Amino acid sequence: MATPMWAPWRMEYITGANKQPGCFMCSHAQDRAKFRENTVLVVQERAFVCLNKYPFTSSHLLVAPTKHVGDPTELEEADWDALMTLVRESIARLRKAVGCEGMNVGMNLGKVAGAGHADHLHTHLVPRWNGDTNFMPVLADVRVMPEYLDEAWKRLWPAFADLPGERAPDPDKA
Repeated sequence: MATPMWAPWRMEYITGANKQPGCFMCSHAQDRAKFRENTVLVVQERAFVCLNKYPFTSSHLLVAPTKHVGDPTELEEADWDALMTLVRESIARLRKAVGCEGMNVGMNLGKVAGAGHADHLHTHLVPRWNGDTNFMPVLADVRVMPEYLDEAWKRLWPAFADLPGERAPDPDKA
């Protein structure tokens, strides 16, 4: 008999049980008091970085414009430049902080393209390591996450501390 594999944290995502009204990305970038709770690493004038709360791998980041748009063609040039600059900066910091051997970087534009939140454009930065995939997602619809979100946030916070912008207080001094 097969042993059941449990991933109860996925149900929150599947059912949207904790889904708040409005755009969670907009509120993440605006609610300074909840930066840590919302896994926000830095908020700049035109773009911000946070951890994905439903990650594919540990330290899976989302980089998004602060402007609420669902398509890159809706951004002003300055917003696009700020987003891409922060994507580039985040790639460098993520590599250094987690020692990943590769990275998937991309956008899912529209629900049919896989966007779980199609109304607010965002770029995924998914760190990858040799051997990080296994049979679990294929056979059991389960991902093995080796690290809690808050632990990943505490590890990544120092890597983003030198970027201009707003952030939660230093976790080592809290």
